[in-house]
Amino acid sequence: MLPHTLSTVITGSGRFLPAKVVPNEDFLENVFFDASGKKLPNSNEVIIQKFTQITGIKERRYASEDMVASDLGFRAAQEAIADAGIDPETLDYIIVAHNFGDVKACSLRVDMMPPLAARIKNKLQIANPYTVAYDLPFGCPGWLQAVIQAHYYLQSGDAKRVLVIGTETLSRVSDAHDRDSMIYSDGAGAVIMEAQPGEAKHGILQHLTVSDTITQAFWLNSSPSYNPDLSREDLYIKMDGRKIYEYALTRVPQLIKDCLDKANISLAEVKKVLIHQANEKMDEAMLERLFKLYGEENIPVDIMPMTIGTLGNNSVATLPVLYDLVAHGELDGHVFQSGEVLVFASVGAGMNANAVVYRIP
Repeated sequence: MLPHTLSTVITGSGRFLPAKVVPNEDFLENVFFDASGKKLPNSNEVIIQKFTQITGIKERRYASEDMVASDLGFRAAQEAIADAGIDPETLDYIIVAHNFGDVKACSLRVDMMPPLAARIKNKLQIANPYTVAYDLPFGCPGWLQAVIQAHYYLQSGDAKRVLVIGTETLSRVSDAHDRDSMIYSDGAGAVIMEAQPGEAKHGILQHLTVSDTITQAFWLNSSPSYNPDLSREDLYIKMDGRKIYEYALTRVPQLIKDCLDKANISLAEVKKVLIHQANEKMDEAMLERLFKLYGEENIPVDIMPMTIGTLGNNSVATLPVLYDLVAHGELDGHVFQSGEVLVFASVGAGMNANAVVYRIP
């Protein structure tokens, strides 16, 4: 008889995607500038066409004016709690990944006190004082890093049940005069994680995280609008797309391989790769680079489910939303099968990158 092993597993998931759909055509009237404050020479039709070819994004979701990030996170949490069939009073931790707090419509003011986790716990009406609620800002990899933190709590015996949420309203902090603003979207995803004893190890098998800051720290940052006529005091999300693209291609595939090696799992065993939905071409290039590291050229057509085309990049929400869609069989026929191995991976501000190897219970 083998000794029992404590596994960290996802027992429920949920998402909230705003109803407002914003197609690329909605940006035709925008006036775009470059980083030096000069108007872009191409027509918006050409700019949007090139943008679509590179990112794969055709539309995205924006939150309604009466909602902020904590509202989206609350709705996703409700779905995850119902899916897991648990009493929310039994939660030991609520960890909320985000980067900009609650930003109201038509405002650039970041509101992070009280923490979003406390706001969501309040909305859930959880009275248990030992349900510890806190936030985790870690760039786009924040939700996955919160999953890793939850794993530590569960493996140590400090917790039996954790709610992990990723929520963001990037539309509120994007510069309408920067073509990169077309990348960003709003949304929230959540999972319930629990410690389960058993003879076989499943759930989280391994994880790995890196933070590179010497030259990379400000490749994603908050800076004034590209429009020189606007206030220099207001800050918007900005990025050095080329450097981030190159970083992702060199760092993430190797990180995934290192994580798989650490777990003693071969690439052939991996059935799904869930990568942060930031840019279609970048994600495809990372997957190709990963397979090349193993000397493989044939990539299974269904290994990397994608949401970027219709949901855009909603930062910390992309991975839990992607997981939830597949878990409920609501994404182009993608499904999870018991015993299959999947990999989560993300990259973003910091620069941070992380990976988790997970076996479906």
